[in-house]
Amino acid sequence: MRLVSNLPCATKEEEHVTIPMSDGIRLSARIWRPTSSDEEPVPAVLEYIPYRKRDLTSVRDSIHHPYIAGHGYACVRVDLRGTGESEGVLTDEYLGQEQADAEEILAWLAEQPWCDGATGMMGISWGAFAALQVAARRPPSLRAIVIASFTDDRYADDMHYMGGALLSDNLAEAGTMFAYATCPPDPAVVGERWREMWHERLENARPWVLEWLRHQRRDDYWRHASVCEDYQAVQCPVLASSGWADGYSNAVTRLLGELDVPRRGLIGPWSHKYPHLGEPGPAIGYLQEVVRWWDHWLKGVDNGVMDGPMLWTWMQDSVVPSTAYEERPGRWIAEPRWPSPNVEPAVHPLTGRRIGAPDDTSSGQEAQGEPLTVQSPLSVGQFAGKWASYNAPPDLPYDQREEDGGSLVFETDPLTERVEILGSPSVELDLSVNEPVAMVAARLSDVAPDGRATRVTYGLLNVAHRETIGDPEPLEPGRRYRARVRLNGVAQAFPPGHRIRLSLSTSYWPLAWPPPRPALLTVYEATSALTLPLRRASSGEDRPQRPFGEPEGTPPVATTALTPREERWDVKRDLVGYRSELEIVKDAGTQRFEDIGMDVGRRAYERYTAVADDFTSVGGESTWTMRFHRDDWDVRVVTSTVLRSSETEFFVDATLDGYEGDRRVFSRTWNETLPRDCL
Repeated sequence: MRLVSNLPCATKEEEHVTIPMSDGIRLSARIWRPTSSDEEPVPAVLEYIPYRKRDLTSVRDSIHHPYIAGHGYACVRVDLRGTGESEGVLTDEYLGQEQADAEEILAWLAEQPWCDGATGMMGISWGAFAALQVAARRPPSLRAIVIASFTDDRYADDMHYMGGALLSDNLAEAGTMFAYATCPPDPAVVGERWREMWHERLENARPWVLEWLRHQRRDDYWRHASVCEDYQAVQCPVLASSGWADGYSNAVTRLLGELDVPRRGLIGPWSHKYPHLGEPGPAIGYLQEVVRWWDHWLKGVDNGVMDGPMLWTWMQDSVVPSTAYEERPGRWIAEPRWPSPNVEPAVHPLTGRRIGAPDDTSSGQEAQGEPLTVQSPLSVGQFAGKWASYNAPPDLPYDQREEDGGSLVFETDPLTERVEILGSPSVELDLSVNEPVAMVAARLSDVAPDGRATRVTYGLLNVAHRETIGDPEPLEPGRRYRARVRLNGVAQAFPPGHRIRLSLSTSYWPLAWPPPRPALLTVYEATSALTLPLRRASSGEDRPQRPFGEPEGTPPVATTALTPREERWDVKRDLVGYRSELEIVKDAGTQRFEDIGMDVGRRAYERYTAVADDFTSVGGESTWTMRFHRDDWDVRVVTSTVLRSSETEFFVDATLDGYEGDRRVFSRTWNETLPRDCL
């Protein structure tokens, strides 16, 4: 990244500004703005998230907010109610109170003497959710948004219930927020009130996974703030981005296809990162694009930002399987609109363990096919990686050959020419099962001539949700059904000599929680098919396109590493007791934030276990330790959430402990049981 200090506008920073809410709560903001804005008001851009602006996001914030401010904007970074130095408590994600607070913040910003009345919102992940959800409420000052790594569907395309199947990230993310929502404010900012504010957070805390497991269907809880319920509610321009290695690879194209406002899309090879910090690379000059977007929509500059394609995306070339990549080879491609005129669905029948050509007219026994069965072991999924990759620790899927040993596998013949896909593949299955609840995991892989298999994309379906995701009906054992498994969107090229492989399994642990009992899946191949979104190269693609500049940002705030990072992803198998275990360690070490003189430590530990093929033996654990230290102030929060299940129930055991120094000053335990509902 090129660090830039010489910007068009000199800026100043206000480290702690309080914004009053109508109920008396005061939220904490950090503001960067041009020094000239005292006399010449500028538009304001809000980033609104719960991740502690004073320390935990301060490095990232310092790279892009001063940069945007230096181009003539007031950049405002606000911690949600109950986080950082903001008053109140945070008990769940995307509540109505959160969005109402955002509307009040925008109104407050528009009234400030240094703001010209126009506002925008930007963010990644939670910040992008917030911007999109608030845009659907149409606050009067909000003129445009910039969002990265987000979804418009809280139930089926977030970390909760993919295809109606429970994701392990439902537990992992709940554990993350259980920790973040119980951290203390900084006494250097709020003074002696810090302890009162902290204990209010501790007293009101609950493991977030409890609420998420109470809503196993797509009910009003999930419909709230899911923009897919009413795309027309969004009436401001949208610049949307994501990455193919992220869990959020689908929403960009959905917005491009469904919104009726000026919109642009960008999808790179990245994991869950801003595009200017993108990993795997190449990262891009994203902040330059953001400034152009704001210049046009907040300042009215005629800069051609809406000229050119609706979507830029990275067409990924073939790679060997690896759990991490520094760079993904490929090229930028442009689509004039979405759905793209360059993409056509190609239906490939499944016959004789083959993926046939779209015009396959095979006849006889091969075309009739035979019913194929599979009952996958729980070991299928141990090399699946995370639902949403962060590229640290290495968390992408590894070689799929071992996974394929417990799966039904269909392959093309070796390709005679390059094949490119862009969009969401799907599998139409004619199937039956022997249990009332069953899951199908579908994986698409690029198979090299030497046999190595790199997963390209995947999808899950709880077959009880076959008609409508989120509204399940138990299956009748032995009855034939038609079900469609939708795979995540991707842009991928398959070279000549390689094969395209489709793998079907009935478990995908620990990425997805298994059904109550092992299910025998029967697939009637002659009436089943894989649909690939085939892309034809458009004119002009014979020359490389470089639509983006080098990544830029302002110099980050100074930090010092006091203890080293630790990142591990270990798969273990005990061949005596038949116990398998995935252990994940994400330890950021201890960092000193030099500008505030605070030492901060973060350690996350996840463990997922199972015994043999006993589906009731699976268990997940998410444990976090957060520590904040300065001089004689030393505070630590330790949270633990354990999830187990029987055939009919989920069991949640959780603890929350707060420490001042070595003394435990708060402790609470939860032991709750929740019924399984077709899950």
